[in-house]
Amino acid sequence: MTHHRIHSLFDQRRSASPDRPFLLLPDASMSYAELDAWVTLLAQELLDDGVRPGDRVMVLAENCAEHVALILACSRVGAWSCGINARMSPGEVKAFVDKADPRVVYFTSAVSEAAQQHAVRADARPSVLPALQRSPVRAAALAAQGELVERVAAVIFTSGTTGAPKGVLVTHAGLLQFARVSAASRALGPDDLSYAYLPMTHIFGLGTVLMASLQAGAGLVMRSRFDPADVFDALARLGVSNLQGPPAMFTRLLAWLDEAGIDKPHCPGLRYVYTGAAPLDMALKQAVQQRFGQPLYHGYGLSEYAGALCLTPRGVQREDTSAGYLVEGAELRIVDGDGRDLPSGERGEIWMRGVGLMPGYLGDEASTAQVMRPGGWYASGDLGYLAPDGALFVVGRLKEMIIRSGFNVYPGEVEAVLNSFAGIRCSAVVGRRESDGNEEILAFVEPVPEVTIDMAALQAFLKENLAPYKRPERVVSIPVLPMTHSGKVLKRSLLELYPQPATG
Repeated sequence: MTHHRIHSLFDQRRSASPDRPFLLLPDASMSYAELDAWVTLLAQELLDDGVRPGDRVMVLAENCAEHVALILACSRVGAWSCGINARMSPGEVKAFVDKADPRVVYFTSAVSEAAQQHAVRADARPSVLPALQRSPVRAAALAAQGELVERVAAVIFTSGTTGAPKGVLVTHAGLLQFARVSAASRALGPDDLSYAYLPMTHIFGLGTVLMASLQAGAGLVMRSRFDPADVFDALARLGVSNLQGPPAMFTRLLAWLDEAGIDKPHCPGLRYVYTGAAPLDMALKQAVQQRFGQPLYHGYGLSEYAGALCLTPRGVQREDTSAGYLVEGAELRIVDGDGRDLPSGERGEIWMRGVGLMPGYLGDEASTAQVMRPGGWYASGDLGYLAPDGALFVVGRLKEMIIRSGFNVYPGEVEAVLNSFAGIRCSAVVGRRESDGNEEILAFVEPVPEVTIDMAALQAFLKENLAPYKRPERVVSIPVLPMTHSGKVLKRSLLELYPQPATG
């Protein structure tokens, strides 16, 4: 069957297996038919509120069945779902609302105290579903025009680790293609059960978790927030077979096992473990594989390409931190500063195009023009290289690359060395421009709880494992690295927390 909108995948599952459980909630389960009843109610509410094709429907959410129903209802009426993590600040939310110009804003109030607080500030009123609230309708909202109306399924706001967030237009075709390649890469099927804490306001949760599960008919253990104890309970008691998340999630899971004194967690159904959304270092990969007894698969994706550009298929085990191989429907180039293709092994910027590529940023032609190149190529700003066998290695961000004494320093390489030092849980390396045009290398390290890092021993370790120009001038121990809700370190915030010392 050919699908044109994301809700058609759900409709197919509902028709084929209406009574099959799809969402396992903390205190109940929900079948396709039960969820369909909610989708139908919400779709009618949207129409009654004057929502038209191309209108934006914003939802301040933490994961729940109501959010899933609203995403599918938007697809049914042709609206664009705009998910915002409810834990954003009021100022951030206002900026998103101004950018999206939604006709209506929903709040998952019953499962999220943060969403409830936003709802109170917005003078929200009840929705047709008791667990939801919605703001008064914006009569002045402007529906999108032209061919984008039918193409776009959702707006994903980028995490904003290096600047102001932008609204990525994500297409139905891109999400449907991502669902296919994600499900195929892990041989996902109806008997699988995935742990679904990853926010569906992010492309990882929306695509890899929700859409791929609909594609395969797999079930979801739906959780509104991350709790290591609940993860291991779901693995042991519910038989979760797929565990996915950013490297930061696995770091937290390993720390929880250490604190609980558990060497090998009980995971009888686990058969697939995956990390993405951030760089992976070898020390973490080896630790995860040792504790879970499963290969840790890795991939490379981003909101601007509807999820995954490269994946490592299940059964292809690599002894490195490669992000895997190009997926069906995608194209990839590694180019130099002039846009010329580089040979295998040479580092350059990652360019891409294909089915999953965004049409642009919402209401921001200037930002779209900055990243698009002739021939329909998107310049990602990520640095990487291709191995002889076609595997992609991502080494960092172009904007984060540090130039020290005329040499290029890639933060990921330095972080990998730091993370392999005993007592360091995770790290972040950033550059700060000095008066002479050079860049100072700063390292921020998060220690294992109740461990004091021996800085003298660390410096000796760095001297042994890094060339002089790659060694940080300063190493700062910080209790917890600041991160986005999708598990990326906020490096810009680190520089703000630790301003340059005054001189003179």
